[in-house]
Amino acid sequence: MSASSNPQLNGVVPIIPTPFREDESIDLDGVAACLEFAVRCQVRAVCLPAYASEFYKLTEEERRQVVETAIQSAGGRVAVIAQSNHPSARCAAQLAAAHEKMGADLISFAIPRIFSLSDEDVVDYCRRICQAVSLPVLIQDFNPGGATVGPDFARRLADQCENFRYLKLEEPLMSPKVRLIREATEERVGVLEGWGGMYVLDLIPSGIVGLMPGLGAADVLQRVWQLGTSGQLDAACDLFQAILPQLVFTLQNMELFLRLEKELLVTRGVLPASSAHVRSPTWTPDTDTLEHGLFLNRRVVAASEPLAP
Repeated sequence: MSASSNPQLNGVVPIIPTPFREDESIDLDGVAACLEFAVRCQVRAVCLPAYASEFYKLTEEERRQVVETAIQSAGGRVAVIAQSNHPSARCAAQLAAAHEKMGADLISFAIPRIFSLSDEDVVDYCRRICQAVSLPVLIQDFNPGGATVGPDFARRLADQCENFRYLKLEEPLMSPKVRLIREATEERVGVLEGWGGMYVLDLIPSGIVGLMPGLGAADVLQRVWQLGTSGQLDAACDLFQAILPQLVFTLQNMELFLRLEKELLVTRGVLPASSAHVRSPTWTPDTDTLEHGLFLNRRVVAASEPLAP
């Protein structure tokens, strides 16, 4: 059975970055190389083009190209979650339907947080996109301006849309919310933790089904997940503490994360240096910041070496 024929999410679901050349054109061979690395990391699914893919800097045609490349490269070995972000419900629904026709295994989208929306407006937005496809749907809520959706939202939408299966949330101290969502939806909706996987160990006891970090440390985080979910918390912490400083440092600024994520993939031999650029506009780190980030990247690589087959 291929990974895509049974897209039940569990464990690490990395975000595939968009490799840009110096002229900011997309290296589609680099996308394929990232898929191969994800397969080697033994994850069950990948997602693109999301925030960590710089989706907001891509044209509609480029989004189609990276999703199509990922589906072809995956070849059924790993499920492909096609992110269908757009602040318009109509446009997001059209994107989702197009990704379904292309052969994606799951559909995801982020709730638009450009301006304030009422709870009813958020439910309506999500319902319209879920009803546009038959595939399982993952909804991301990253809301820097306030609270993310919670158990009432999850229950209402799950009652109306059977294909709403997963919710990705990115906030600290959300253990009670995870438990309430599971209870409100009678386990129909699984919660995944975002924000680089920073909170994975404190949320495993609450019942998260996985985490959605960057790709560069996916194998290390997959092992942390395996140890943590099998009750080997000390071993999980020992491994996790080797990469946690890199997560904390890079996620101070999303554009810094993008730069160092690609540098990490270069160091690990996944991407060529010529395809490790970030599309403009971006935040350019000073020399000290970049050097410290590269130092922390090397520690991630060192943590991954004992895990190599």
